[in-house]
Amino acid sequence: MSCALFLCFCITDVRAADISAESGILYDPLTERILWSRNEHEKMPMASTTKIMTALVAMSLYEPESVVEIQPEWTGIEGSSMYLKPGEQLSVYDLLCGTLLMSGNDAATALAGILTGNTEDFVELMNRKARRLGMEDTSYENPSGLDGEHHYSTAYDMAVLASEAMKYDDFREIVSSRSISTAGRTMSNHNKLLGMYDGACGIKTGYTKKAGRCLVSAAERQGRMLVAVTLSAPDDWNDHMALYDQAFESMTQTPVLESGDMGEVYVATGGNSSCGIYVQQSYSALLFPGDEQKVSVSIEGPRIVYPPVYSGEKYGEAVVRLNGQEIFRTDVYFESDVALPQRDKGFFEKIKDRLCGVRN
Repeated sequence: MSCALFLCFCITDVRAADISAESGILYDPLTERILWSRNEHEKMPMASTTKIMTALVAMSLYEPESVVEIQPEWTGIEGSSMYLKPGEQLSVYDLLCGTLLMSGNDAATALAGILTGNTEDFVELMNRKARRLGMEDTSYENPSGLDGEHHYSTAYDMAVLASEAMKYDDFREIVSSRSISTAGRTMSNHNKLLGMYDGACGIKTGYTKKAGRCLVSAAERQGRMLVAVTLSAPDDWNDHMALYDQAFESMTQTPVLESGDMGEVYVATGGNSSCGIYVQQSYSALLFPGDEQKVSVSIEGPRIVYPPVYSGEKYGEAVVRLNGQEIFRTDVYFESDVALPQRDKGFFEKIKDRLCGVRN
């Protein structure tokens, strides 16, 4: 058994012996860095964390408000259940909640069965999606996570999957909710971290006797989200909290955008005119040591501005990116007035046409 640390910082207080998981990972989606890992590429059963992929594929196929009649073959599935009844009319959203919150094997089977009436075609799409995401060590046999000879994943692949799923607002809204009332049911989230850990924002638990306790979670501080995965972890809640604590404590609040002057833009007045631009809002990002080199600030706005221009009017936006991914955006404003040139309108229109490449 190995314990690898791929760090630009050190989680010094989390020793291998402190984490109960046979396999695990702490992952930074923004920089795609592995912050802590143990046997992260070992193929293992992942139980109901399978349903992350089930929901992701279903959301790409169906409209959430679509109403579905529950078929008898989708009910009475072994394991955890949302207790579907044949003939019941539910929306896809209801089934997503039942899949992700109640971990209903019947709900996952229903989402898979909507496509063609059987689960095999849907499972094929799950495997295709895994390939597209680069999950090379993952194989699905069913949409629910029941044990199977060819049903497995890795901690690394599950971290990649979770990072992708959390980009979708509908998915994130469901998995970050402690309970949702819909379809005549109050569905409570099995993920206890939502009430145990400050900043926890998802995503899915799992358990079978073969897989043991499996947990995929996400936690966020000041807009910076990390993902943790543990497979076969008897003490998974404490494992995840310990990993998050050490990671967030290793980060610092770093100013990356100061309010005030952001340079000048050219104003087409027929002369050499320009106007200063500025931002009102400063921004500090939560960064690991070394992240500073991956931060960029760009201004998005027109290259040439035409008068009249008024002080305080919006010019464009300043965008902060970390490792190429946007983490903050704020408006940029003009610093002063620039009036129309004191010439006839026709002359100004000719200047504008010339700058825009228009010929008479």
